[in-house]
Amino acid sequence: MDAAVEEAKIGLAEGGIPIGSVLVVDGEVVGRGHNRRVQKGSPILHAEMDAIDNAGRLTASSYRRSTLYSTLSPCDMCSGTALLYAIPTIVIGENHTFKGPESYLRSRGVDLMVLDRLDCVTMMADFINAQPELWFEDIGE
Repeated sequence: MDAAVEEAKIGLAEGGIPIGSVLVVDGEVVGRGHNRRVQKGSPILHAEMDAIDNAGRLTASSYRRSTLYSTLSPCDMCSGTALLYAIPTIVIGENHTFKGPESYLRSRGVDLMVLDRLDCVTMMADFINAQPELWFEDIGE
C-alpha cells in the first residue's frame, strides 16, 4: 500500500486527484499508476486503470495470482476491470471519502481488505475540501 500512497502523492503534485494504485503479481509490483484524468484530459484514467495499463499485457493466470492495491475504494469502472481480469484480491487504503461497489465485488468472490489508513483518508478529505468541483467531476456527479 505504501507504493500506492506514493503514486497518489505524485498525482497530487502533478495537479491531479490524489488516488494511487499498484498491481502486484507473486509479490512483485508489475504496474504502478495514479489518477491522471486531469493531467491527460482523460475521462477514464483512474489510478487502478493506469496501474493495470502500465503493467502491460499479462496472462490470465498472472491476473488470477494478483492483488490490486488502491488508496481509495474502486469505482464501478475500476471494479469492473478487476472482475473482467479475475483479480482475486483488492486491498483498499480507505473507503470513508468514497465507497465503490464493495458488496458487489464480494458477491463475485473478490477478497477485499479495507485498511482504514488515516493518511489515505486525510489526503482525500483535504483534496475534496479544496477542490470539490474536480472531485465531483471525477466520480460523475
